[in-house]
Amino acid sequence: MINVIQRSGETRPLDITKIRQVVEWACEGLEVNPLALESGLTSRLRDGITTREIQENLINVATQLFCVEETDWKYVAGRLHVWGLWKDTRIKRKFGGYLSRTVFRRLEGTSYAKYVQWQVDRGVYDSKITEIYDEKDLEIAGEWIYPEYDKDFDYAGAIMLSERYLLDCELPQEAFLTCALLLASVEEKPEDRLSFAHQIYLAIAQRKISLATPILGNLRTPNGSLSSCFIVAMEDNLESIFSEITNTARISKNGGGVGVNVSRIRATGSSVMGKANASGGIIPWIKLLNDTAIAVNQGGRRAGAVTIGVDIWHLDVPEFLEMQTENGDQRRKAYDIFPQLVITDEFMRRVITKAEWTLVDPYEVRIKLGIELAELWGDKFEEAYELIEDSLGTKITLYKKVNARELFKDVMRSQIETGMPYLAFKDTINRANPNKHDGYIPQVNLCCESFSNVTPGKTAHCCNLVSLNLANIDTPTNLSEMCHLAVRMLDNTIDLTCPPIGEAKEHNDKYRTIGVGVMGLADWLAKRKLSYKSFSFINILFENISYFCTQASIELAKERGHYQAFSSSEWDQGKLLGTKPLDWFKSNSPHKSHHFYRWQRLASDVQRYGIRNSHITAIAPNTTSSLIQGCTASVLPVFKRVFTEKNSKGAIPNCPPFIKDFFWYYQENQNLDQKIVVQAIAEMQKWIDTGISMELLFNLNQGIYFPDEPNRALTAKDIYETLVLAWESGCKAVYYVRTVQKDNLKESDNSCSSCAN
Repeated sequence: MINVIQRSGETRPLDITKIRQVVEWACEGLEVNPLALESGLTSRLRDGITTREIQENLINVATQLFCVEETDWKYVAGRLHVWGLWKDTRIKRKFGGYLSRTVFRRLEGTSYAKYVQWQVDRGVYDSKITEIYDEKDLEIAGEWIYPEYDKDFDYAGAIMLSERYLLDCELPQEAFLTCALLLASVEEKPEDRLSFAHQIYLAIAQRKISLATPILGNLRTPNGSLSSCFIVAMEDNLESIFSEITNTARISKNGGGVGVNVSRIRATGSSVMGKANASGGIIPWIKLLNDTAIAVNQGGRRAGAVTIGVDIWHLDVPEFLEMQTENGDQRRKAYDIFPQLVITDEFMRRVITKAEWTLVDPYEVRIKLGIELAELWGDKFEEAYELIEDSLGTKITLYKKVNARELFKDVMRSQIETGMPYLAFKDTINRANPNKHDGYIPQVNLCCESFSNVTPGKTAHCCNLVSLNLANIDTPTNLSEMCHLAVRMLDNTIDLTCPPIGEAKEHNDKYRTIGVGVMGLADWLAKRKLSYKSFSFINILFENISYFCTQASIELAKERGHYQAFSSSEWDQGKLLGTKPLDWFKSNSPHKSHHFYRWQRLASDVQRYGIRNSHITAIAPNTTSSLIQGCTASVLPVFKRVFTEKNSKGAIPNCPPFIKDFFWYYQENQNLDQKIVVQAIAEMQKWIDTGISMELLFNLNQGIYFPDEPNRALTAKDIYETLVLAWESGCKAVYYVRTVQKDNLKESDNSCSSCAN
């Protein structure tokens, strides 16, 4: 006889019918054979086995049965993981010391209202939910919970959700419903709260809108920071430097990624307190930020993450590019930050023409010419830079001349070796800034998609994010509904968040910056049998998203008022996205279309009513969120059609959601010319008012991009042309540059995964 140790610790004889019932439940409605799962378990049974081991063995069998012909096994494994989560949570609530038996009997199978009160009493949930909603409201909301939604998670998504986002003794639908109620809690009219909460719950539970990590992780907890992105800037003095290091620590502690601009800090060899050649430059301060990122993680959920931005004219740029190489003085290395170069149009023009570029010390330029170079962009920068170059050897003595093309080669070399630095195209970013009247944008955030005005010591860029899951949004009507709901959710988030630093609160109050993004574009294209070359379809999709989100923010302005800095902004002048919509339709439509007129009406409406949020759309990488959503990440092609995810459970096989029906329409990024990716991103960028996390993947194996030239491999010139194309076509930033090294991917010829069946 085989005895089984249950989760409660009791020992009982093996009841194979119970296992069979779980197997049938996990396989219900999927294209899999339950007998294959059951038979795979038989050889693993032994006396004294625990129910948890049975569950884990079933999951292992399911993942081993996964293949390109039977991809539904990943959902079977996901359901089995969720089944275990249900069981573990029930046992934990009953026997884990969190509940007396009396309280457990009251909670077991009972109301959501009592569950919420219990979590509030324990300090797990924020008490504002019971302050805003009474027991009757919570009872009504509890009726919306549909546990069957939990069956939609595949294995990778189920693990990610349970290990990173669920709180103590919490189940997925309880988490989603509580988030929805809190997001709706700031609605002015009490009668609207439950209505919007229901809409939000359905959008989250049906995986049409994905909450960013800080919202999903922190919203339910007391005094949580809900913002994803922050950017601060340092002045060239000790007080500002150490203040921003402290701010960086506080932001990281509360789960935010941080961008720190150091362009104002004097260069190596500059004078300090009148002493020549006394400054150590920007590297020592970057090392302090590096160690801060290590010491202060993001709320225990993931490591601290800081991107350091410096303008391309700074004298310390060459050393900045060498911070993460193995050779050289280890005391001037910083391996745990993410370097970012802020690049001007003038530099790119000189790269193309192979002209000279001058690196200067911002302190000397400030003291001797009265120019704060870090604040300038566009024509004003070019005028100031010309004056600086005219002053070389006279007023300006600390400088270095380099060939712009050679410096750019150094940048590319670093990107090939480390994937970084990120590139932020400063002039492109600031030309599209609607708040030019009130400042400038110094750099991009950690993921290169979110940015706005930053003033050292006064305002720190702060943005809240959600993403539309295009894999689960099929109609224009549904797209419009989700865009409007997403904008409302994020505007409410601004009123709910507890910013970790005062400068972020000041920014929220002044600009109300939000970022509605998207994920699952590869799924959306595959379902419609389109490719990344389908530029016109991509253009139409993102024009719709931009229109609906802008319209939603204008409607909120009618209801709640415009953002504080609206007056004299480009929005105030009726310039939508820098007038791009109207200009685009004028240039590309021989006859004015319905779409032209609807943007024209928006331009009129925004001048009449204002707009609620200064920035509205931003496309994040969504690497972890897309696992929970069960779709492809962000707007990029899949690396491979069938791949593995590595996490605490090991290597987990995975694939896009619609691969069975649309296998050939999922383009693999490892085989895709990155110039096509850049052109596709450029189409989207016309309609995205902030930025897009654009990773580039270069496959260095022969014949990948050149089927007519089987011996032709990608060259440095090809990569150079792709990066220049990104700047020329209006992309605002380049995130990671990744490479597939020669012979690292034996199956990467065009015959392999395409013919895997």
